[in-house]
Amino acid sequence: MALPSTYADRNCSLARALEIVGERWTLLIVRDAFLGLRRFGDFVTQLGIPRAVLTERLRHLVREGVLTRDDDGSGTVEYRLTDKGIELWPALHALMNWGDAHYSPAGAKRTLRHDRDGALLGADGRCRGCGEVVPVPEIRIEPGPGFTPGKAVVDPVSVRLNAPRRLLEPLETPRPR
Repeated sequence: MALPSTYADRNCSLARALEIVGERWTLLIVRDAFLGLRRFGDFVTQLGIPRAVLTERLRHLVREGVLTRDDDGSGTVEYRLTDKGIELWPALHALMNWGDAHYSPAGAKRTLRHDRDGALLGADGRCRGCGEVVPVPEIRIEPGPGFTPGKAVVDPVSVRLNAPRRLLEPLETPRPR
């Protein structure tokens, strides 16, 4: 028997959320949007995702209001998280913490800091220095003790992503000619 492709008949908010972000690659695309990726080619480079799959996932996320698709008219298209997309941060943060706790024996792959005071964020999103719940644009992400570069070939996208930077800060990479 084939598995159903949707959970539309389920009276469950988690099932409905999984219809939006539960497909393979989707949460990684959202994660990379938080890290500042905006261009189709940068997503392809970073994720190694098939172009057709990325096209479908981006269309779905735009259709559902998680991302916007901005075309500047000169052929440059950028994808940005909407407010609805930014609301996914606590779920991504929780999954990152879970993955670090269970699958990263050397420690967190990436650490999160309050950009204002440099203190680490706790699992609850609070700054361990000032005690505030830190808004996403004020979170700095940087390589943690368990971080190891994953690619044999170093590309400009990976170099920028592996450097300390604020979430949502646009990733500036050279445009292909």
